[in-house]
Amino acid sequence: MPKRCSWVKMTNPLYIVYHDQEWGQPLHDDQALFELLCMETYQAGLSWETVLNKRQGFQEAFHGYQIQSVAEMTDGELEALLENPAIIRNRAKLFATRANAQAFLQVQKTYGSFDTYLWSFVEGKTIVNDVPDYRQAPAKTALSEKLAKDLKKQGFKFTGPVAVLSFLQAAGLIDDHENDCEWKNGN
Repeated sequence: MPKRCSWVKMTNPLYIVYHDQEWGQPLHDDQALFELLCMETYQAGLSWETVLNKRQGFQEAFHGYQIQSVAEMTDGELEALLENPAIIRNRAKLFATRANAQAFLQVQKTYGSFDTYLWSFVEGKTIVNDVPDYRQAPAKTALSEKLAKDLKKQGFKFTGPVAVLSFLQAAGLIDDHENDCEWKNGN
């Protein structure tokens, strides 16, 4: 059995697949970055397992995270989602998804792509951290605070420094796999 980060819940296949195929892999596709950013905003106050278990419902509710489609959702469409048991029914987070799509489009317009904007914060290279045990990793960093502040200035919601650090880790800008994890350094 491969050695994974100890935070992976081995009882949930979604967790295993997420860790092995997504988490920490350098991501450059704007639509995938948008979905991942949205997922991190949904997690605020909840477990990552809850978000993973609701992922398919969110994909269906938000048009496969087609950014333009999400940006154009009406208040009525968002209100209707409050009745959808397949997703996390938090009004502020649902409306933030639309606001974040609108901000995302503006970043794309300004920088050419969200990918260009995002990766500029790490000079285009993954930061590899020494992580003997995930419980020793910080909840936020100077980088996540800097990016969170800039995202807020750009109009993003639910993107505080803790959520932003999780996003940076998940999108592969920061490699915080535990040192003995077989996926450390993109393996």
